[in-house]
Amino acid sequence: MKKGVFAVIALIAILLLVVQGGPLFYPPLEVTAPEQTLEWRTLQLKGQAIYVSVADTEETRRQGLSGHPGLAADEGMLFVFPKDGEYAFWMKDMRFSIDILWLSSNGSIVYMAQNVSPDTYPHDFVPAKSARYVLELPAGYAVAHGIVLGDIVRL
Repeated sequence: MKKGVFAVIALIAILLLVVQGGPLFYPPLEVTAPEQTLEWRTLQLKGQAIYVSVADTEETRRQGLSGHPGLAADEGMLFVFPKDGEYAFWMKDMRFSIDILWLSSNGSIVYMAQNVSPDTYPHDFVPAKSARYVLELPAGYAVAHGIVLGDIVRL
């Protein structure tokens, strides 16, 4: 009978070790914060549809396109600011060149920096006029579509 009791105790001990020791053998699942999803919108500029992700919080504006691999020919990012201002942009952690368009509250292009390369970092680009929005597009977009100051982006 002692052998039977010993076997039961040994079996219980092994089960407890497996149940309690499981995390030693299987690392816990890593829980990460959910990735912030950006709102997508379609804008119109000179009859062309542009699909943009909207950066309208301090965090999303700070991140911008940094670290992104690139943009399709009809994609961009729209930065929305709470009030008009002379918002500076730089190419920190950028992997590709872009055109940067500053827009007034009615969508009129008030300033542009074209074909801005990541190599320009840490130089910042500041508009000559106040703007409410900033639109980043693939480099060469403005030239390819004949974009000029005063053109209206339909937001």
